[in-house]
Amino acid sequence: MSTEAIGIQRGLRLSGTLLTLGLVVELISLLWGKPLAFLLFAFIGGTLFLAGILVYLYSLVSAGG
Repeated sequence: MSTEAIGIQRGLRLSGTLLTLGLVVELISLLWGKPLAFLLFAFIGGTLFLAGILVYLYSLVSAGG
């Protein structure tokens, strides 16, 4: 395997982990009936989800060059 393929695999694995963690946090916050659950949903879950998307896009762009 080339170094480029290893780099994109690492990026995809990291982005998948971040997306999964974000979805788990959002699922837990939906089941939680406290007002703090919205903050958990919006800030923590949303940030993890957005970070996963950005890492995914970055790994695609950096592997193309």
